Amino acid sequence: MGSHARPNRLHRTGARLATVALVGAVLPITAGGLAQAATTSPAHSADESDQASDEAAAPAGRSTDAPDTGAPDAPSIKADHAFLLDARDGSQEREMWAGAKADESVSMASTTKIMTALVVLKHPEFLDRQVTVKQEYRDYVAENGSSTADLQLGDRLTVKQLLHAMLLPSGADAAMALADSFGSGDTMDARIADFQNQMNAEAQQLGLAGTHFDSFDGISHGDNRSTARDLAKLGQRAMLKPVFADIVKVKKFETEAPAANGRTRYYTWVNTNDLLSTYDGALGIKTGSGAEAGYSLVFAANRDNRTLVGAIVGSDQEAFDDAAKILDWGFAH
Repeated sequence: MGSHARPNRLHRTGARLATVALVGAVLPITAGGLAQAATTSPAHSADESDQASDEAAAPAGRSTDAPDTGAPDAPSIKADHAFLLDARDGSQEREMWAGAKADESVSMASTTKIMTALVVLKHPEFLDRQVTVKQEYRDYVAENGSSTADLQLGDRLTVKQLLHAMLLPSGADAAMALADSFGSGDTMDARIADFQNQMNAEAQQLGLAGTHFDSFDGISHGDNRSTARDLAKLGQRAMLKPVFADIVKVKKFETEAPAANGRTRYYTWVNTNDLLSTYDGALGIKTGSGAEAGYSLVFAANRDNRTLVGAIVGSDQEAFDDAAKILDWGFAH
């Protein structure tokens, strides 16, 4: 992507560096420790006419079928760009609460990588295909100050391993490797541009009207944006993919890959999502942060056979506390 300007460079705060080790013995690649897969039911939006009539009859800010628990009509948070939906049985969704700016398009930082993963997972037959790490992937991270999975030149990782590397430590190097591998074209720039076109086509198909991608990882060229409503819906659709749901629930992932010199490289990637350790029932999904984009978080949790999915975009503070308050409010209704 060296031929494109990057006016909105991200400098991610608190990015965790991956741990890499090289040893002599070659061991089989494993993906142990993955969580139980999410439901595989196809995604269908709630009937729009029913939803419209429900919303017209319901007070603003309340779920149309929420019991009267005496809880306030909105969660007490600072973020305006926020949204919460009830995923119901996993195949349907229903709005529970929308912040004052839930439909305003703003920079979404690394939550972009949810769509990157969703496009890749349209081709599950390639999950075990190996991708060789190129110097361009490492250079991209260095040039942009991006979060990294610290992929080493010449190592061969599977697509599934790269998904872990992208979604847990938020590795921009892994995101670039996937975009380069799943785009079409004779050059790297052409392949990445094609991949971004696939991302936008998928957003259009999902009805994400406030979303546009000009980036595979969140480092914007000037028009990489989404809304809290769109990101919550995107997160819900991604969680219907068992591989995705398994990955984003993992706190720490250890794996190994063939290195360029024929030995074995060991990688350890830690999830940037603190909710997994601090909120009971948390399922993921993806963090994002940048000097200009602020803090973003797409999150999900399950309690009492209910799954809630929400999003906070462009917050001026760490979003984890607000996400916990939104979820508490949601489960109380």
